[in-house]
Amino acid sequence: MAAAALVAGCGPVGHSSLPDLSARESLRVVTTVGMLTDAVEHVGGDRVEVTGLMGPGVDPHLYKASEGDVRRLEQADAIFYVGLHLEAKMADVFERIGERRLARSCGAGIPIAKLRRPPEFKGQYDPHVWFDVALWKGCVEEVRDQLSAADAAHAETYARNAERYLAELDALDADVRAATATVPKSQRVLVTAHDAFGYFGRAYGFEVVGLQGISTAAEAGAGDVDALAHLIADRRIPAIFVESAVAPRTIEAVEAAVRDLGFDVVIGGSLYADAMGSEGTPDGTYVGMVRANVRTIVGALGGDAG
Repeated sequence: MAAAALVAGCGPVGHSSLPDLSARESLRVVTTVGMLTDAVEHVGGDRVEVTGLMGPGVDPHLYKASEGDVRRLEQADAIFYVGLHLEAKMADVFERIGERRLARSCGAGIPIAKLRRPPEFKGQYDPHVWFDVALWKGCVEEVRDQLSAADAAHAETYARNAERYLAELDALDADVRAATATVPKSQRVLVTAHDAFGYFGRAYGFEVVGLQGISTAAEAGAGDVDALAHLIADRRIPAIFVESAVAPRTIEAVEAAVRDLGFDVVIGGSLYADAMGSEGTPDGTYVGMVRANVRTIVGALGGDAG
């Protein structure tokens, strides 16, 4: 039953008989988070016109579709979202619109066995799959496969584009492993605003502690701040991190609480968690976002940031 529920939540939405898109001059594709927008642009190339709904600094856990978003979704030839309850407040919209057009969760491209299922997330799967670069390749492959199936006349184009991008991700994954390996093992503890970096920790050997839970909809209380402050002070963790799409006040409260305990922890920088940087900047791409995060983490925790 759990597996069936996951398929329902991550797979294609709506009817199996969808229009053939091969005759379209180009495809209008709507995506949710920036990481997925970037993947569709790489795979689709000149064949697609991509509109991303969630820009820099936008929290997908809390995002609600506007009237303009619904119009864009209604007019799209294809829709891609991460799924795994990341865009939880848009589930009904995807369900309704997916009855008439391709609407696909890229999370369906990742085997269930490779997904994290934190006990505190009420039986759900952790949706932050992009923080393990090798795992994120499954989302890219899902985009390739779904575009190829819906637009079979251009399948070779999607395959070539995906091959190039997947090779770039292989190189990125190798670079991340090399950089993170320079952090002393005793200091590989990543403390962030919310528990978004579990896949990163599992893939690259870090213990990850988030003040809030998997979703930012879960509020952190004074007891959470105090408990985390004691953990940081007791273990002499040198740096903690804010996130670009989460207000910094809770992490700043942790910093102050740690100092009250007599230990000087610093905020090591801001990490991109659920959103990328500004469009047109290096951090506005998936590869650039990952590299920026790794530089910040490695540098603040005593490794060689390059």
